[in-house]
Amino acid sequence: MKKVKIIAGIVWAFLGLILIIILFPGLNNLSGSVSRLPFMKLNPRYSGGEIANQIVTGSCTLNIRKPVFNGFFNDRERGFVQLDWHGKLPDKISDTIDYNLDGIPDFMITVNRINSKTSMQPINGKVKDVTISTPTSYGWAVRIGLIK
Repeated sequence: MKKVKIIAGIVWAFLGLILIIILFPGLNNLSGSVSRLPFMKLNPRYSGGEIANQIVTGSCTLNIRKPVFNGFFNDRERGFVQLDWHGKLPDKISDTIDYNLDGIPDFMITVNRINSKTSMQPINGKVKDVTISTPTSYGWAVRIGLIK
């Protein structure tokens, strides 16, 4: 019985080695095809959430994303809304934002791109502070902290 177990273990290890050698060159293509499946999505904490509203003005486009409150098991009390400006941006960006699309402005934001200063005046009580304001490859991105 002991010899049977040893032989079975060696055969199992050999088959595993052969499988790894066969699959290894194809893993890159396999991972790419798996990542394109419809249920594979980036976490909104990294991507900023889905685009809720897009405002196009001349050479500049503002994307207002949906608020993000998601946590591992349930929603968090604190979240954020991300704003993305694309295109040819002026040195000073000043906008009034309605992030929840209820027709009432929620905050006013001013971004001075020359000295990288961002100021925000909340109008809605759920809007708290500027958490991130940074230049990006496509323009400028700002995350505004929210509470539920």
